[in-house]
Amino acid sequence: MSSATMDFTGLEVGYDIPALPGMAEADIQTPCLILDLDALERNIRKMGEYARAHGMRHRSHGKMHKSVDVQKLQESLGGAVGVCCQKVSEAEAFARGGIKDVLVSNEVRDALKIDRLARLPKYGARISVCIDDPANVAELSAAAQKHGTTLQCLVEIDCGQGRCGVGTADAAVEIAQAVTAAPGLKFAGIQAYQGSMQHLESFADRKARLDAAIAVTKAAVAALQAAGLDPELVSGGGTGSYPFESNSGVYNELQCGSYAFMDADYGRIRDSLGDRIDRGEWENALFILTSVMSHAKPGQAVCDAGLKVQSLDSGLPVIHGRDDVKYISASDEHGIIEDKHDVLRINEKLKLIPGHCDPTCNLHDWYVGVRHGKVEVLWPVSARGKAC
Repeated sequence: MSSATMDFTGLEVGYDIPALPGMAEADIQTPCLILDLDALERNIRKMGEYARAHGMRHRSHGKMHKSVDVQKLQESLGGAVGVCCQKVSEAEAFARGGIKDVLVSNEVRDALKIDRLARLPKYGARISVCIDDPANVAELSAAAQKHGTTLQCLVEIDCGQGRCGVGTADAAVEIAQAVTAAPGLKFAGIQAYQGSMQHLESFADRKARLDAAIAVTKAAVAALQAAGLDPELVSGGGTGSYPFESNSGVYNELQCGSYAFMDADYGRIRDSLGDRIDRGEWENALFILTSVMSHAKPGQAVCDAGLKVQSLDSGLPVIHGRDDVKYISASDEHGIIEDKHDVLRINEKLKLIPGHCDPTCNLHDWYVGVRHGKVEVLWPVSARGKAC
């Protein structure tokens, strides 16, 4: 669902929604997700300009924000050509929301999921999916024929992630040949995402891992071309690696996602000059807005943002714009803040930079978009909880 179809009439602030357009930022109910719209738009424009300058397509990754509205902003402001997602249910949310080019950058093997996937082109969208097993070709082909649709297929190669993907160039050729011969399927290219190096702090360490990934990818492309199967797309790249793919001479599509929001874990990695990427390359645009609810103990405040509104898999959140207070632990409903000088006051609002934006966003129903101290938009987290 997109905000374009939303009617807030009769919805109660605090119970149904955290805010209404036009409200002062100070009146937003907490805890909730807020977006600094100016920062978000600058990030999106910057990535679009970078991709165009390097002759790259940018397919923004929807698993990060799970929002039709954010995706449409990435397309209108940044020139994103479409969206990546990881699950069929996410793809359904984006296709039903009007996104016209959707890649499930993952394998789909369950029969019902395959059937749902094969129906999605009927929404007027180009639907693509990854394959790393020849047996999956027949499964997808049968479903596409049943529904009279066409599925675009990318052969996924393991270029260092150590997760999904074929391990040899010959295996990639075998699958691509099977796809080409299968009714209802079209060979579209290669999925070559190296995810395990994205958060390495050192630029040099990330480059070394990507150099190896690029070599594997080039070998796969060369083998496909030798077999008469020139890939239309060589897709991959993330917020921690996009400069390497862009200058590789083999990739032509980026799949960056977290650049748009930024989180604490990504923010700490270093660029080629040794600077944190959240200190110039990208801006923090996503925050958990939280309120101080208790200050019963000296040196310690308690806020209303605990485990139920954020993921701590990549570490604790960072309090934005403050070096005099520190978020130090969380329980279900509470966040403990070190406040050595007792500067915080009851109901004072703080902005937390989440450790990991993707799973944090999946815990919320709404984004509250703020500009110049006022609520401008309220966007649903369209694919929240879509995990199958």
